Amino acid sequence: MARVKVGINGYGTIGKRVAYAVTKQDDMKLIGVTKTKPDFEAYRARELGIPVYAASEEFLPRFEKAGFEVAGTLEDLLNEVDVIVDATPGGMGAKNKALYEKAGVKAVFQGGEKASVADVSFVAQANYEKALGKDYVRVVSCNTTGLTRTLSAIQEYIDYVYAVMIRRAADPNDTKRGPINAITPSVTVPSHHGPDVQTVIPINIETSAFVVPTTLMHVHSVMVELKKPVEAKDVVNIFENTTRVLLFEKEKGFESTAQLIEFARDLHREWNNLYEIAVWKESISVRGNRLFYIQAVHQESDVVPENIDAIRAMFELADKWESIKKTNRSLGILK
Repeated sequence: MARVKVGINGYGTIGKRVAYAVTKQDDMKLIGVTKTKPDFEAYRARELGIPVYAASEEFLPRFEKAGFEVAGTLEDLLNEVDVIVDATPGGMGAKNKALYEKAGVKAVFQGGEKASVADVSFVAQANYEKALGKDYVRVVSCNTTGLTRTLSAIQEYIDYVYAVMIRRAADPNDTKRGPINAITPSVTVPSHHGPDVQTVIPINIETSAFVVPTTLMHVHSVMVELKKPVEAKDVVNIFENTTRVLLFEKEKGFESTAQLIEFARDLHREWNNLYEIAVWKESISVRGNRLFYIQAVHQESDVVPENIDAIRAMFELADKWESIKKTNRSLGILK
């Protein structure tokens, strides 16, 4: 079977990680990536042998001025691929969709887009089958992916969920966002995360969100009102057997998100990616009809395997668990 030809529109935080992941698959081929300017990421892509395309003709002068030879423009890339992964800033994907439709190319969008941009919002372990054969799939945001992975695993017990999202202010390489010395609440309740989870799994959920001055990870404090009894040890067992979820213990030194990222570094992960959702084991507790747990999300990488599985579903290359296991093996995901 011929490999699916993949292009990446936007070679930034998510785009370069998805591009790397594509190169690790034996049923996909990376054709090229786009950039708006010849920055260090563009030069690194070229050093890796990845063809670099200008995101549009208007950006060509930037590359010409720097003497950076591109392989063409986004339109040229679209003529060479079967599917484009749109990893552009939020809102741009919807604008780009017309280009993809004109080229007759399937597209994977990211969580910064509205759900209406695609045929289905996607988290592999929750609704892989709904993306089979689809032309447009939206991989939900890092936070929504994190919530969906753990909540879908215990969905049969859920009556109502309330989750507090403690969001990192910026990615490590982002010098334009903040705050630096403040905590910024989302004064709209629920925050957008709860309704976004509902685009993937049908549960009763509300969320609130705060932005705090850190760059490493998000943290979620989750409370679940139970519709049937479950013990904490049972939830521990469920999470231990849930793909792309890992349990960490404070008594073993995992006191904060800093140690979680150090763990990923110790695994020699690319860009210290922690694809798995990290749940603190000691936080899992049941009080009456309420379950509590705390989890952390590496916002730069947890959606990467979802993009790979989305492509497989769209081209019906594998069934759900075959794809998930294949992606996990290729990226060194622990389970």
